[in-house]
Amino acid sequence: MAKTGGTAIVAALLVAACGPSPEEKAETNAAIQNFTPPFVMSRLDFGGVVERRFRRLDRNEDDRIDRSEISPRLAPRFAKIDTNGDGGISNEEWSAWMIARFDKQDENRDGTVTSQEREKARAQQEIDLPTPAEEPATNGTGVRK
Repeated sequence: MAKTGGTAIVAALLVAACGPSPEEKAETNAAIQNFTPPFVMSRLDFGGVVERRFRRLDRNEDDRIDRSEISPRLAPRFAKIDTNGDGGISNEEWSAWMIARFDKQDENRDGTVTSQEREKARAQQEIDLPTPAEEPATNGTGVRK
């Protein structure tokens, strides 16, 4: 009986030493490469993204975004964001508009937007919250802010 138990242990050790098959490794690698981490952003963290994005869009650093500085994706919404109609978007106008977008996506009002909430907003063709990858890299001067 001890001999049979020892044989089973040796067999298990041999299988473990061999590792996964090439097919299993390929499947694991494909899963890792296609993995999209869950998106969770708090309202507080989003406030920082909003401020950084405003500063990057404000290429001439005059504390307002004019029509030449706004991204093509947001250009149709310029008048809606420019609530006082002065032809420029202030940091306050930008922040209020962006936080309202965040709050609209935060369905359960827990102060965070999750992957599921974000995908639902996309399906409803809402403007998606910007990710750091979508933010302009510089403010036009070549210097990251």
